[in-house]
Amino acid sequence: MNNPLIPTLTPEERTLAIITHPHPTLRHKSKPIKRVDAQLKDFVSQMFDLMYESKGVGLAANQVNLPLQLFVINTTGKRGEGEELAFINPVISRPKSSEEGEEGCLSLPGVYGPVTRPLEIDFQAYNLKGELVKIRTSGYFARVLQHEFDHLQGVMFFDRMSDPNRSEIIDLIEEFEDDYESRQQTGDAADAEHVRQRIAKFETIYC
Repeated sequence: MNNPLIPTLTPEERTLAIITHPHPTLRHKSKPIKRVDAQLKDFVSQMFDLMYESKGVGLAANQVNLPLQLFVINTTGKRGEGEELAFINPVISRPKSSEEGEEGCLSLPGVYGPVTRPLEIDFQAYNLKGELVKIRTSGYFARVLQHEFDHLQGVMFFDRMSDPNRSEIIDLIEEFEDDYESRQQTGDAADAEHVRQRIAKFETIYC
């Protein structure tokens, strides 16, 4: 029997798509997940599908318009290769050293830039089975974890770039902003109130 206090998702809300900058959900700080159900597991499956279709190596829930502390990773970026990992309520700590590397984002397709991040981190999160995963990791895997973790805090990769480097891609970023504003005016992009209501609904269900 359904709990009458938990909202029911519409078919449209059950189908995910990658949103692009500057959609408001990308800047929303996600809340921890308290409930894992069949629908959430289906969202994870859809996120992997979208990640592979877009040739990415990671995808955060914010990027598919879900205000939840969840992201998926496969550093090979190829279905059937590497390891598919889904992390819930992640925590990063004990950063050590630093390293610069080029990053891009599926919510800003075609835009890339150098980002300096800690080289080594402690990472912990829950998997879909409710098991706590704890690791000390470094290099590329640590960078991907940090990039996706940032999304859950409402942080985009270009926020981490130096001012000179960001200035080199600002025109591309502004093109996405102009396009989003145009789509809002024609009704092809959700207005702020619609986004707020959607966020509140998903937080009621899962947080």
